[in-house]
Amino acid sequence: MTSDDGVFEDLFLEHYPRLVKTLLRLVGNHGQAEELAADAFVRLHRHRAQYHSDENPAGWLYRTAMNLGLDALRTNSRRSRREEKAQREGLACDPVENPLFDLMAEERRARVRNAIACLKPLQGQVLLMAASGFACPEIARVLEIKLDSLYVLISRARAQFEKEYVKLYGRAE
Repeated sequence: MTSDDGVFEDLFLEHYPRLVKTLLRLVGNHGQAEELAADAFVRLHRHRAQYHSDENPAGWLYRTAMNLGLDALRTNSRRSRREEKAQREGLACDPVENPLFDLMAEERRARVRNAIACLKPLQGQVLLMAASGFACPEIARVLEIKLDSLYVLISRARAQFEKEYVKLYGRAE
């Protein structure tokens, strides 16, 4: 094993669990989150081998993973619209067998995901990282932005999220 392999392995062990957790909050499916995290690490490995860049691998990794997650959300959204259309046309008729509470919670999560998909990638990324337990200094370091700028970014991202959510679903009573 070369020293690059050891560095990559350390990076993987340090960031994989939190990356999966962050992606899980974004896509809502543990298997898909693990797949996206693995894909991000594969891309990081290829990128480092091709460019020999060690500037900020964690930042590059999280940004790539979030972009992959947002792409997956868009794909899932298109698929959901097709499935809903098929259901309305009578092509799909699987009854929902979950309790009402679970159904409402999943609907709420889907609405949040759809609103996040409408945000700029960086806005969605900071909101998800903050919700996943990252501290502000850690988010700033990973995204390579100043801490003061991060506070402004989070504030604007929250406001934009609320605006998109209200535009999509109306105000909660």
